[in-house]
Formats: sequence, structure tokens, C-alpha cells
Amino acid sequence: MFFKTQEPPIVISIGGSLLVTEDGVNVHFLKQLNAFMRKYIKRGKRFFLVAGGGITARRYRDAGKSVIGDLSDKDLDWLGIHATRLNAHLMRTIFEDIAHPRIIENYDKKLSNWNEPIVIGAGWKPGWSTDYDAVILARDYGANLIVNLSNIDWVYNKDPKKYKDAVKIEKLTWGELETIVGTEWSPGINSPFDPIAAQLARKHRLTVIVANGDKFNNLERIIEGDSFKGTVIMPYRIDASFYDREYYIGRRGGYRFTDKSSGLSKFLIKITNHYRAIIIRYFIRPKNCLDVGCGTGNLVSILRGYGIDAYGVEISEHALEMADKSVRPFLKAGDIVDLPYEKDMFDLVLTFDVLEHLERAKIKKAIDESIRVSRKFVMHKIFTNENLWIRAFHMQDFSHLSILTKKFWRRKFLEHPQAGLQRNSLFHLPTFMESSFLLKKK
Repeated sequence: MFFKTQEPPIVISIGGSLLVTEDGVNVHFLKQLNAFMRKYIKRGKRFFLVAGGGITARRYRDAGKSVIGDLSDKDLDWLGIHATRLNAHLMRTIFEDIAHPRIIENYDKKLSNWNEPIVIGAGWKPGWSTDYDAVILARDYGANLIVNLSNIDWVYNKDPKKYKDAVKIEKLTWGELETIVGTEWSPGINSPFDPIAAQLARKHRLTVIVANGDKFNNLERIIEGDSFKGTVIMPYRIDASFYDREYYIGRRGGYRFTDKSSGLSKFLIKITNHYRAIIIRYFIRPKNCLDVGCGTGNLVSILRGYGIDAYGVEISEHALEMADKSVRPFLKAGDIVDLPYEKDMFDLVLTFDVLEHLERAKIKKAIDESIRVSRKFVMHKIFTNENLWIRAFHMQDFSHLSILTKKFWRRKFLEHPQAGLQRNSLFHLPTFMESSFLLKKK
């Protein structure tokens, strides 16, 4: 079983059209895939690679039909399944030195003592596509990202090969996808994502990115948390409208045993913010600071009480409306990926439990912006996989789109060209309670 302290694996569903084309096995693609995987394995990444059937499956289906006139759905499915297994074995051969020895063909049989950085998957049984298999892997092994690679850049509102007015879609929910592709599966269906797999992904609130598999630079941007070309399919939209009044009084997210309007919850929040303010006041000593994702401004108010010229920026209008009148003049509406401040304005820019709410395409931009408006320091407190305290005492928060490991975030900060990660320079609680990072601007 997947260990929570390791970075979650990434599931990549590779369309058969990428592996085999009309001209034969796509050696060029396989060479690029080989180099790409080995590059990221050196960085500690782990992958499930699920092979599709593609043109090999279609050729066998067409051959069968040409001989006997028609084939049952079951036989069509089995031909497709065996085609995926042939493609999977080819990938298993390429990654023989770093892949698990077993190709997953039965998804009921879970891997035990899994140590290899790559696991190859293939088709399982009739009625299920490899998209469905990819969703099962994400569900069973704790993956928080499925990348569906094919020969298209986007999901469209209708088939772009048939309709010139087809419109690309950058972001949609599973419910919206259902209106496009329906809810039924048939062998060889031409759909950006299998309708049955979509229903399972929706049930488990997974996120899938549909992208062009020939563009490895784009795939790198997906994995690195940078802006990319591709369609994001999400359980529901997570934007400013998501963070409504219900969210900020704790009825979505917050402590398991009480909402934020209760006396106990208010006490816990107050104690937490005073702890944070003391750390900032006596360990970092900024003259001014910016709290990005400040919510209702509680921390900003306390920091000002400690003599720090503190300000806050918040994406939710509901949170700003709920802020105390005394702190409202110091709060401003804004988005972390486009902060409404000039360069080098604050001694300290800080976020508390903000970055894990971002979709992967916004992570790099958010980090860049926090560093841009800082003059000296940036502090990020992030909910990571290691924070067992939050898992135990907080309700599930479905706006947590990027629950990653401390190692992932640490690497992002270490690699940033404009700031250096400060080691052992900030008092913080044990990792099972929190993951905090202090950066100094170069």
C-alpha cells in the first residue's frame, strides 16, 4: 500500500494512438517517453503508466468484422484488451530495469511491497476501458493526478473533426463532461474520456488532465505545477464563488467536531493566530507584511496588535464582507496568481494553508507572485501529506486540490532562482502537525 509520507504517484494513461500509428510502432514517442520518465524518476517521482490499444485494437476488430460480418461487444472488448496488453508489454520491456515486474492486468490484485518507480498497467475485462483502469489505480494508490495523454490538445464541446465551430474547453466538471460524452460505454468509442470511468472519477472526486502526449514540454509543465495546454476535468469548480459564507463559518472544511461559529472553534482559531503572530514578530521581525489568503483578516488584526504594519489580500468577497470593521481598511480583494501590489513592497509575504487549494497549473505562478511582492522574506505554511494532525481533526476539504508531500514543496522552493530556502531558521511544530517554509529573497 502507498505510504502517505511519500509523494503520491502520478497516473498517466497513454492512448494507443501515441504508441502505434498508421506507420507502425511509434519509436520516436517511446524514446521521448523513456527519457522523460527517467528524468523525473531521478527526482523521486513514481508513475503508473496505463497503455491503450489504439490502432492495433482497431485493426484486429476490423479484421474480425471483415471475415464474419459482425462481432459481439464482448469479443470487440477482448481484442482491445489484448492490444493494450501487447502495448503494455512493450513499455514494460523499455522500463525493465526500473519497472515493477508485474504488468497489472487484474486490478483486484493489489500490489504489495511496491518499491519500483514505474508500474505498467493494461486492460482488464470487457466493459472497462483503460481510462477506467487509470481511475482505479488513482483510487487505490492515493494518486491525486491522472494525466490522460492522447493526440488532442483539448476537450471540445463537439467533435472538431466534424464541426468547424467546435469550441475548446480549458476547464469543466464531470457533470459538464457527461453532457458531452453521455454515460454509456461501447468498444472503440471516440471520447476524450470513457463515460463509465468519468462516473467513477466523479464519485471519488478525482481530477484528470487531458493533454497532447506528443508534447513532452507541456507534460513537464503539468508535473511541475506550471501553466499548460490541456483540459482540466474537476469534481466541481473551485474558484472564488466556492469560498462562500458556509466555507468561512466552517461548515465546509474546519474542525470535525465544531463549526467556526462555535465558541470552541473561535478559541482554537484565536490561539493558532496568536501562535503564528508570535513566531512572525519575534523570529522574523518584519516592519510590514502581507497575508495572502487572509480570509476574514483575523491574523492581520492580531499582527497589527503586535506592532506590525500588516495587510491582507483575499479572493473571496464573502470573507471580506465577514471581516471585522476595524480590519477592513487593511484588506483588499485579489488573487494569489495576480497580486495587486508592486514589486518589493513587504518585508514578509506569508500564506497559511493557501497553496494546497490551487490547481497544479497555478502553483508556480503563485510562488512567483509571493516572491515578487516581497522585499526580504516569504513564508508558506502548507497542508502536506505528512500532516496527520489535520487529517485526524479536520473535516475533508474538497477545495484541497494539491495535497502533496513536503519534499515536493521543498524542491519547488530550492529550485526557485529568486529566493533561497532558509534551513532551521524558523521555529515550527513537528511535521505531523504542520509543514512550514521560510524563503529569503535573493
